Amino acid sequence: MFATLQCGRFQLSLKRPLVMGIVNVTPDSFSDGNAHFRVNQAIEHGLQLVEEGADILDIGGESTRPGAQAVSADEEIFRILPVIQGLLSAGVPLSVDTCKPEVMRQVLQAGVDMINDIRGFSSPQAVDAVREADCALCLMHMQGEPRTMQQAPHYDDVVAEVRAYLAAGARRLRDAGVAAQRIVLDPGFGFGKTAAHNYALLHHLPQAVGADYPSLVGVSRKSMIGALTGRPANQRLGGSVAAALAAAARGAHILRVHDVADTLDALTIWSAIDDPTLSQGAAA
Repeated sequence: MFATLQCGRFQLSLKRPLVMGIVNVTPDSFSDGNAHFRVNQAIEHGLQLVEEGADILDIGGESTRPGAQAVSADEEIFRILPVIQGLLSAGVPLSVDTCKPEVMRQVLQAGVDMINDIRGFSSPQAVDAVREADCALCLMHMQGEPRTMQQAPHYDDVVAEVRAYLAAGARRLRDAGVAAQRIVLDPGFGFGKTAAHNYALLHHLPQAVGADYPSLVGVSRKSMIGALTGRPANQRLGGSVAAALAAAARGAHILRVHDVADTLDALTIWSAIDDPTLSQGAAA
C-alpha cells in the first residue's frame, strides 16, 4: 500500500524493515546515561551507527524516560544543532526526537529529514512548524506526559484506544495539508503503558497502527524487556533483538534501536529463512 516514505532529502523504500539508530545527546538517558552527551562523542557514535548499517539516525536532546525533567527549547537546540551539522553529510536521513515547535523549526532549517514527536503533533503550533516542509513525520501515542506517564496507566482497550489516537492524529495532519507519504505511526511502547499493555500492542501491532500508514516501533532496551528478563537496561540486547524481530514479523516498517549491527544481523537471518534462492542453495 505504501512503497516509499518521503523523508526530507530522501525517498526511503519500505520494502524491508529499516533500522533507525538512536543518538542520545542527553545527560540522563535511561539506556546509556551521558555516554554521547558531548558533541564529538555524539557525532562519532552516529557515524559508527551508519557504518554498522543504520538507515536513519534519530537525534534527541531531551530525555523522555519516565520521570525525566523537561529542558528548555534553547537548551535542546544547543545540545543537538552541532550534532545535526556534524552528521548532515553522513549519507542517511536525520530524524530529531522533539515535541517543541521552536526546536522543530530550527532543526528543519538546519536540514533535518524527519521529526519524531512523542506528543503526536497534538498542538497546532507543532503542525504549523512542519506542514510546509517535506520531512517525514513520526506521530507517536503517549498517555500522560513523561514525568508522570508511568503512574498507573489505564486503558479499557489499549489496542483500540491507541489505534483511535493515531488515526485521529493522522487525520489532523492530512487536514492541515500534509501528504500521506510523509506520515509514520508509532504506538509509543513504554509511554504511559504497563508491560502488559506493551506486549498486547506488540502482539496486535497491525491492528494498533492500522493499514493506512507505515509504522515505527521502538522497544529497544525498554522496561518491557526488563520486566520479563530481569536485566538492567544495558544488558537487554537479546530481548531487544527478539522484540524487534517480532515487530518486523508483524509488519513494522522502521525499527528504532540502540544496537544497530546486532539488529541487522538478526533481520538478515530472519529474512533469509524465507528466501527460496538461499534455501535452495543450502539444500544443494
